[in-house]
Amino acid sequence: MVIQIDGLTHATLREAIAAGRAPGLLGLTVAPAWTGGRNGTLSEQRTTAGPGWASLLTGTWANRHGVHWDTSDERIDASTPTFFALAHSNNPVAKMSAVTSNPLYPTLLAADVQSGAIATAVDCASDDACVTQRATTAVLAGDTLVLAQFGAPAIAAAREGLRSSGYDAAVDATMASVGALIASANRRQSNDAKDDWLIIVTAGYGLDGYGSASGLQLAENKTIFIASNKALASEPGVGADAPKDDGLTRLAATTDIAPTVLRQLGVAPGQDFEGIALQSRTSLRELTAVTGADKGSIVLSWMLGGDLTAPVHVLRDGKQVATLPAGTTVYTDAIVAASDGVYSYRYTLVAGEARASLSAQIAYVKPATLAPTLRNGLTNYHPLDALPALDVLGASTLAPRAADADGGTLVADDGFMAPYAAKALRVDSRVKNANGTAGYRLMQTGDITANPAVSAFTIGFWVRTDASCSQGVSNGGTVLGNKNYDSGSNAGLVISVWASCELRFNAGSGGTRADSNGYTLSAGQWAYVAMVVDKAGLKMTGYVFDPVKGAQTGSTALTTAITAQLGGLGNGLSLNEDGTGLYYQRWSASPRGAMDFNDLALWNRALTADELASIFKTAKPLSSLIP
Repeated sequence: MVIQIDGLTHATLREAIAAGRAPGLLGLTVAPAWTGGRNGTLSEQRTTAGPGWASLLTGTWANRHGVHWDTSDERIDASTPTFFALAHSNNPVAKMSAVTSNPLYPTLLAADVQSGAIATAVDCASDDACVTQRATTAVLAGDTLVLAQFGAPAIAAAREGLRSSGYDAAVDATMASVGALIASANRRQSNDAKDDWLIIVTAGYGLDGYGSASGLQLAENKTIFIASNKALASEPGVGADAPKDDGLTRLAATTDIAPTVLRQLGVAPGQDFEGIALQSRTSLRELTAVTGADKGSIVLSWMLGGDLTAPVHVLRDGKQVATLPAGTTVYTDAIVAASDGVYSYRYTLVAGEARASLSAQIAYVKPATLAPTLRNGLTNYHPLDALPALDVLGASTLAPRAADADGGTLVADDGFMAPYAAKALRVDSRVKNANGTAGYRLMQTGDITANPAVSAFTIGFWVRTDASCSQGVSNGGTVLGNKNYDSGSNAGLVISVWASCELRFNAGSGGTRADSNGYTLSAGQWAYVAMVVDKAGLKMTGYVFDPVKGAQTGSTALTTAITAQLGGLGNGLSLNEDGTGLYYQRWSASPRGAMDFNDLALWNRALTADELASIFKTAKPLSSLIP
């Protein structure tokens, strides 16, 4: 039996059990878990009802199940079967039921009802008492699989918030209903020695502090729970608080529930889930796929736990490509393609009893040559492979904005291919002084952004966000800028990162603004970013070359008023801050954090798309062109 409670948070559940408000759940193990896919990757999905329900049913994320919104026209992709469909295929005579409160959910079960996989589907239309009654009837009638969904806590949280008497009352009533359902399963098992019930209680999505399902990739929205009447070997974190950082994704996920249910029902492994059966003695977590530095390979990595005695098998699109020694946690898959382009693959990893899949995409690039013309018009060049960060051309300085707030360190993986691989600069805005000043600042001997004699200029650099683009939430994070970014209309320019790893290019005059938005970064991967400003032609062009999303470009028109104010505050270009060095101090809803930079360069001309593409394709530093 699977019980989903919309609006019940992990913290609230633990509080209710500890306070004796949920006596029927005392025998369950409770662990924090997560939903929403991985931010900035192909699996990212909204942390709301529809996508979460589809992930529960299919063991996959939205890029597979196809449900992206909470609208009645959404349907689960026919190529991604639910656990009802798979269980029915394995045992066509088994009777299965679904009883739901949320009016949205029956539409996502319609295909299983039509096929006969679900024998009884009850839409209780927001009546949780109906859910209790009909689900209990299904349990006592001998159903093999029962899915029950309650919604009263979500309704109360949305109306009154999490710290309200109405929410507490809804939680208490739901705890009593769930306790009654569990008791009915226990009663049936005591009457039939052949019965062996697995009971899972979970939530479809997390809530923010206001009781809202905002859909964002914040930790509170991603945090759910998985409670069970059985000890599950591969469920970590039992009895622990939910992590507030990336450690959350090292725990069980909502995509683990479908394979766990099917293993209990005796369905043989081999399905295409993005989670694992939690009964497995081997745990397989944190599957990631990133494009290799050569732009022609995909680097897979994962975490293993538990029984590590079995070899690791790697399958690409269902065909085995490698068998690796036991305990291996990384594999580089060389891609062979006829031409440049974006290619998609489906990888499956098998280690002992654990099996999990993930989607990968690569902007494949055949070997290329770094354009020698990139030497022309180069005014400033910081390789960023050593500290202090010197300008090879001696025409600028790059240092912390405040001597007592040096957030700069070197990281070893700069994204370049051998023999050019060296180090890169990490600027951490969490390192700040007493005033809140942070970031690095580039000061040019002659500022090309403000010099009226310069008719065009280009700013280009490699950048890598953290694993979730966390600084891009709420009010965005400044990647590079020379303006006060409280408003895009303020004088100067900025490149910023926002929710879902969106990159934006902006310029302002002090009263008007020009924007080019909608570029996307892949979280935790090196991308090449360039801003090309044609003052004479009154045009700003943005370029983002991403190893997964490929080449992205766009432009916007400028005015003479804007081009006259591109120098911004006149005190340099900041890295991981705006021109004041106090952006994160003023906008605390945008978290401070680390951004990695490499090969920062400025030109006093407009680079061409081909020149910029050659930087990305070759993965070579500009220093390889300089004698």
